[in-house]
Amino acid sequence: MINTAWTVDGPALRTGKPSALTTQLTFIQRSIRHSIRDPEALIMAVAMPVILMLLFVYVFGGALDQSGQYVNYVVPGVILLCAGFGAATTAVAVAEDMTNGVINRFRTMPLHSPMVIGGHVVASLLRNLVATGIVVVVGVLIGFRPGADVLGWLGAIGLVALYILSITTLFAALGILARSTSAANNYTFVIMFVPYLSSAFVPVDTMPEWLQWFAENQPITPIIEAMRSLLMGTPMGHSGWLALGWCLLILIVSAVWGSWLFRRRRS
Repeated sequence: MINTAWTVDGPALRTGKPSALTTQLTFIQRSIRHSIRDPEALIMAVAMPVILMLLFVYVFGGALDQSGQYVNYVVPGVILLCAGFGAATTAVAVAEDMTNGVINRFRTMPLHSPMVIGGHVVASLLRNLVATGIVVVVGVLIGFRPGADVLGWLGAIGLVALYILSITTLFAALGILARSTSAANNYTFVIMFVPYLSSAFVPVDTMPEWLQWFAENQPITPIIEAMRSLLMGTPMGHSGWLALGWCLLILIVSAVWGSWLFRRRRS
């Protein structure tokens, strides 16, 4: 019976080959510890959406909606923007692991090395749910008044969690693809621009006709409209099914792509 000791930024585990669950939990703990050691990332993930929310509500809100209800329109979009800012740090963290040699070290150990990516994803999900909660609290403090019941809140939380999971998996795959942390940051910047071309801040029908088609058919718009329906009681239409479909599609494609990249990436 083999009795081998190995460590992953933590206490030694003695086993021949740990189970996938044990490995995954270890890497989740590793990523959470790294997040705790880098509070600036969490602060920025919360600060940027909050700043944007305050900017749109107090600077542009009067021009966009003179009724004073613009805060109720913009907060659901800011919630998804917050998830994007928080998930972007995952791409950088994964890229750092892929380029500093630690992944090659993990490959030589009797463990499921791809689980290190899963650890980043799960830790990001937990971190971003906390950040999203803070953004909602700030929104309530400045006038956000959702009319959702318990089921509406549970549905909104579930949709946000699924969106965070899908976008984080995509960013993790981009982190594997990137050859440096700066490249990973650039990849995420391009994707994080997409919410601005949706119904997050203004109705789609106020955009130029050539831009309306893109805004209506990209994944962020139905997700935001589903969030508004769950929180504010606006008509759901087909937004709910489209939101679930887009999130699952992004999640599955990103997971398959990331796994393929991880197997091919050796340095």
